[in-house]
Amino acid sequence: MRVIAGEARSLPLRAPEGMDTRPTTDRIKETLFNMLQGHLSDSIFVDLCSGSGAIGIEAISRGAKKAYFVENAPKAVKCIQENLKFTKFEDRSVVLKQDVVSALSGIREKAVDVVFMDPPYQANLEQPVLECLYRMPYVNEDTVIVIEADLKKDFEFAGNLGFEITKEKIYKTNKHVFLRKR
Repeated sequence: MRVIAGEARSLPLRAPEGMDTRPTTDRIKETLFNMLQGHLSDSIFVDLCSGSGAIGIEAISRGAKKAYFVENAPKAVKCIQENLKFTKFEDRSVVLKQDVVSALSGIREKAVDVVFMDPPYQANLEQPVLECLYRMPYVNEDTVIVIEADLKKDFEFAGNLGFEITKEKIYKTNKHVFLRKR
């Protein structure tokens, strides 16, 4: 696993030990960031269920001015902190060690440009996180929300929560769902 492009290009990143995280492959990460590129320059990026922190670190490397990393697992938090130190991005990052829904109220920004979430597929966090995001003052109609999910995950509920699906990118085993607040 490595940083693909930008300031920290080619730097290797560590992944937390064990099977609790599923690092996003380089190919999927590259596709994701090609779709997000127009939203990254000087942005505020939020990486929920961060795992190794690779997605938020990639965002900083590609021009985000600040990234929030939300992770509850102690081994993963340690890994994020080590990766941030190695890439020298500590000064542009905030690590919130708490559950994802509680952490959302700890983000102190006027506006957030991109929210990315890659939750454990069986945890069913998508709906409670979207419910909470809808109430957050930093999420507006311009905020891009991307959720990495199992191919079978149905996002029909998102419309009832005040979001619209703007795009879906399907891969072999998972998908990225892009949403915006209506």
